[in-house]
Amino acid sequence: MGLEPEPLFQAWSYFRRRKFRQCADLCSQLLERPPSEQEPDSEYTVFQAAWSLKTRALTEMVYVDEIDMDQEGIAEIMLDENAIAQVARPGTSLKLPGTSQGGGPSPAVRPVTQSGRPITGFVRPSTQSGRPSTMEQAIKTPRTALTARPITSASGRYGRLGTASMITNPDGPFINLSRLNLSKYAQKPKLAKALFEYIFHHENDVKNVYLRLDQPVTALNLFKQGLDRFPGEVSLICGIARIYEEMNNISSAAEYYKDVLKQDNTHVEAIACIGSNHFYSDQPELALRFYRRLLQMGVYNCQLFNNLGLCCFYAQQYDMTLSSFERALFLAENEEETADVWYNLGHVAVGIGDLNLAYQCFRLTLVNNNDYAEAYNNLAVLEMRKGHVEQARALLQTASSLAPHMYEPHFNFAILSEKVGDLQRSYTAAQKSAEAFPGHVDTQELIKQLKQHFAML
Repeated sequence: MGLEPEPLFQAWSYFRRRKFRQCADLCSQLLERPPSEQEPDSEYTVFQAAWSLKTRALTEMVYVDEIDMDQEGIAEIMLDENAIAQVARPGTSLKLPGTSQGGGPSPAVRPVTQSGRPITGFVRPSTQSGRPSTMEQAIKTPRTALTARPITSASGRYGRLGTASMITNPDGPFINLSRLNLSKYAQKPKLAKALFEYIFHHENDVKNVYLRLDQPVTALNLFKQGLDRFPGEVSLICGIARIYEEMNNISSAAEYYKDVLKQDNTHVEAIACIGSNHFYSDQPELALRFYRRLLQMGVYNCQLFNNLGLCCFYAQQYDMTLSSFERALFLAENEEETADVWYNLGHVAVGIGDLNLAYQCFRLTLVNNNDYAEAYNNLAVLEMRKGHVEQARALLQTASSLAPHMYEPHFNFAILSEKVGDLQRSYTAAQKSAEAFPGHVDTQELIKQLKQHFAML
């Protein structure tokens, strides 16, 4: 018969593995013990430790990150009367893309959103699409991580509020707030933070006010002042990393995410973002380690196995590639997730040279998500290889209309038009490609060649 671990240590292990319900139940058993069985500590008794741990477990079960609440609906975006500088100083604006002071990855290596920000490893509201210029674009593009519907005043904003009612205690609430002596707990810093987070997220007694001012530098200074007052606070460090990511300063963001892991090595967002950064930095082996860490922590969803499949393929661990994608397809909860998996399978097929399989995968992508601009672009390239010019032209025009922020459809359309002799359309598309990605060398060379053709006419 093996030795059973000490109950409090077992509860802490459950908490670290994100098994919050088991953790709370075990802490409840500890709290029900008579005082004689609770071994006192010099400063922090077992009873207080179990109480604090249960409080944190109940908080994590209904935790709502502040960024999940800070979303702008269609009305707020399109009817916003706030004016911002048309030419912002570098590194001082979040609303104008391309104003970072360096550290931002190239769109040729790492995909970008409509706002010009690189794809991160963690889906956050209001970062997958920028500020649309038309109402049609606003209705089509903004989506949350939870729904494919456009963001309205309440879409996603209250997505997880009210779930605290599902976590009830048959004997009544875990903490009776009306009888709580707050001044007493305020004098105990080790218990005060856990109690505040419980009240904030579980009881929903505190309302948050968001200031949507485009002043990231000021926000960074406030976060750093908070770190001076509370060194090592994970929420503050993570807030700094998020701002640097939105400013396209990926290198600084990665350093702060590493600081987050030094304080809390089970922080899902930090692990996912660092893994994504390694993947797009041509280090799939290191990215694989971070994604496997998430799997060990109990994260079990379609996105994780999708990333594992890509990392295994680019790390030349082919035996695990297809099995990871099969698991991702099995775990997909909606058509958009299924489309992402088929799109990545298409890339795997291109990598192994099976263009017929790639064609079928990209077709299946469009079956599940008819607005997948990247799939239209890749299908157009395959059609060009087959010599089907008109089909390729139609696919590229569709991709350009769905994702005007992508440079690939514009550039491919420019190349195709130049080959068939339509120089004017080629020049127009090349200009759009250069606007989306000013540093693309092939686009600049094409524009130079077209100008020479026009000069000879």
